[in-house]
Amino acid sequence: MVEAKSITKFFSVINEKGLAEGLTAVLNVSLTIPDGRIVSLLGPSGCGKSTFLEILAGLQAPTDGTIHIDGKLVLEPLPSTRKEMDEYKRRYRFISPLANGVFRDRPKHDIAMIFQDYAVFPWMTVYQNVNFALKLRKVPRAERGDRIRDTLSQVGLNGTEYKYPSQLSGGMRQRLALARALAVEPKIILMDEPFAAVDALTREKLQDDLLRIWDQTKNAATPLIIVMVTHDTSEAVYLSDEVVIFSPGPGSIRNRIPINVKRPRARSDPELIDIQERIFAMFQYDLNQESEYSI
Repeated sequence: MVEAKSITKFFSVINEKGLAEGLTAVLNVSLTIPDGRIVSLLGPSGCGKSTFLEILAGLQAPTDGTIHIDGKLVLEPLPSTRKEMDEYKRRYRFISPLANGVFRDRPKHDIAMIFQDYAVFPWMTVYQNVNFALKLRKVPRAERGDRIRDTLSQVGLNGTEYKYPSQLSGGMRQRLALARALAVEPKIILMDEPFAAVDALTREKLQDDLLRIWDQTKNAATPLIIVMVTHDTSEAVYLSDEVVIFSPGPGSIRNRIPINVKRPRARSDPELIDIQERIFAMFQYDLNQESEYSI
């Protein structure tokens, strides 16, 4: 289970006059995601969706609030006052640079993240890309070969082991990114616009592949959680158990819409289309309100 409690993220930025000013990207976001759920984060550009996803992954520390995964803290909020800084230093005064080096690359949680731009190593073959992820997770060498082949088969990349990413199509490169994530057997997959760079037909195929892989974990001890940032309303509604609508920045949760449509789903299902239209109406309202305010 993922539990986000009162997450706020504040940045200091330099404006066009060279002066520092504040920017709140995420404001007081609380969200609980049970095991085995697919949740999409939907909202206008600049509303803090990707920032919130990176906080879930532990790639950014929140300014305020906490993220717990299965009851374990992901990252502590950054100290914001001198008192908090002094307390932080006292708490960690016995952690040496050597200890930091030992634990820095050891994952605290079984999370894999997939980015929009594939994030695969172009100088490595398909096999080497997946093997690299397994080496980072300290998977024994004897286990890696079978796991790599099984995972590549799972995402439909049989026979590509010795190809380089430049020899693959965009859809195949994104399958490789998915294979690298799945190979480490994560409990949670976080995805930031994972299918935005491919054509419409490939996008639909990748969506169905993702659902098939997710469905295979439903009877596991810990069913897979998928959290995805997207700008595509139809994608969010088709894939998700719940769509979380972010407001225009600073990002806060505007609405949470459960998608109680039986699986497997058809993209043309009138109930799904009705939900899409409701979400689109929310976005139109926000845009109109912004426009009236700016006038």
